[in-house]
This record gives sequence, C-alpha cells and structure tokens, in this order.
Amino acid sequence: MKYDSIIMGHISLDYNTDHLDNTVEVIGGAVTFSSASAYALGHRVAAFTKLAPADRDRLSGLIIPQEDVFCLPADSSTVMKNKYFTADKERRTCENVSVGTPFSVDDIPDLDAAVFHFAGLIYGDFNNDMIRKAAEKYDVAVDVQTLLRHRRDDGSMYFEDWADKKEMLPYIRYLKTDAAEAEILTGTDDRKKAAKMLFDWGAKEILITHNTEVLAYDGQDFYTCPIRARNLSGRTGRGDTTFAAYYCERLAHDVPTALLYATATVSAKMETPGPFRGTRADVDAFIDAFYPEYR
Repeated sequence: MKYDSIIMGHISLDYNTDHLDNTVEVIGGAVTFSSASAYALGHRVAAFTKLAPADRDRLSGLIIPQEDVFCLPADSSTVMKNKYFTADKERRTCENVSVGTPFSVDDIPDLDAAVFHFAGLIYGDFNNDMIRKAAEKYDVAVDVQTLLRHRRDDGSMYFEDWADKKEMLPYIRYLKTDAAEAEILTGTDDRKKAAKMLFDWGAKEILITHNTEVLAYDGQDFYTCPIRARNLSGRTGRGDTTFAAYYCERLAHDVPTALLYATATVSAKMETPGPFRGTRADVDAFIDAFYPEYR
C-alpha cells in the first residue's frame, strides 16, 4: 500500500479558552488537523500516534479511515490548555498539562510513502536521530513548532531557537513555520528574508503562515496566497491544516497550485472549529467563489 504521507505526532486533549473566557474541551494535535486536510484533498495518509491505554478514545477524533491509523502504547498522553486573548486568536498562551511519551527511532514505521511528516507539539516529542533516519527513505516534512516550543516544570510554555538547526535543516524537504517562529529561527521579521535564510541553511522548500497569507519559497521564487476565511471560529489548527495540504499537493502540482489549494483549504477550515471535514470538491467550490483570479 502506497501512502502520500506518514504523519507522526501526539493526539492531544485540548482545553481552549477564548477571549471571553468560554472554555471548550476538544481533541487536537498537529496529527489530527494535518491528516484531515490531506485526506480531504484525496490523499492517502497514515497517522502514527502514541496514547496511554485509557486515552485511546481520542482516536475517534481522527477523520481518516481507521485502517490508516496506527496507535502505539504509551505511559502518558498529551494534554494542553490554550488561552486566547483576542477574537482573532492570534495571541495566546499555552500550558502543557501532561507530556505524551516521546517517540523514538524504533517507532518509525517501514511503510511505502512519499513524505514523512513530524507533526509534534513540544520539544522532545522527536529527536534528531529520528529525522536523520526518516530522511534515508522519505522526503521529510517538519513543523518547527515541535523544535522551538519548550515546557517548563510548571507546564508553562516558552519558545527557544533550535540549537541544531544548521546541522539538521539539510535533512528536511518541507519546512513549515509561522511568522513568529520564523523570526525566532532567523532573527528577522521579514518573512521573505527568513525563508531565504532557512533555504540557505539547507531546507529545500519553506512554508511560512501568517494571519493574512501563506508564503512559499523553493529557493528560486517567492509565492504568496491570501487567507480569505470569512470568520475565525476554527483558527486552531491553521498551520497544521495548511502544511499537510501543501506538501501532499506538491507531489503532483507546482508550487503556486499547491499553495492555492492549501490556502483555500485552511481558509474554509478556519470558518468551522475542529479538523477540516470537507472534500476536494468543497475546496474547488471555495476557490471558485473566493479565489476566482487564480483560476
């Protein structure tokens, strides 16, 4: 069986509190949002996760067919608390209440796939040896959140530059950051300059998300596509949704086409909380309605 992508990461239980102090309990995690968007566009993806036995009910939060879900036993599962301070959900604090058992090199599956996506939540979910090992067989995709976001002993989170970035970036085919993470990595708030620096350090293709647009850079040209969500009730999972949609579309399309489909998918997703549950036909209709100049 051939997969377009293997997506590995923890399924988290999230307590999300909005700027009005309303709290909801939801199933989250990068693997949840990423696998949903890739599947919606017609791609075959395998989701690899780790859960404590008591938390296996979280698997029901995944949108993809259960036959493509692989759950490894764990001593602990991930629990997060997210507090949003603004209506657009751009400002937030995160607390890691429970740390999921880290993944190891031995957890990397031997499956036929094009891309291996490290969809982590905090530093320590994966190690450098895992990235090196995966790169021997797959095109590696990494969301740098899992390399920059650290946990203090009290569960509070902070961001710190990735000390091994120049050593490890050459192993990465697709690298995703948001605008703030790109600045942490490079020291510049100019997204184009940051993308070029990350490429020069070794990553082959860079994707940087922002609340207004998504930027892609392949070492030759910069491409941008605007986000056109009509509301932001489904803001959580923006980057994860965008990233998997993008690199899966890149398997058969050029950068501008993949970027359009990824940005349209996340724009549609952001209008409804939770992982994207639409289809490729829904994304095409969204493009026709809100991106007519791209047709």
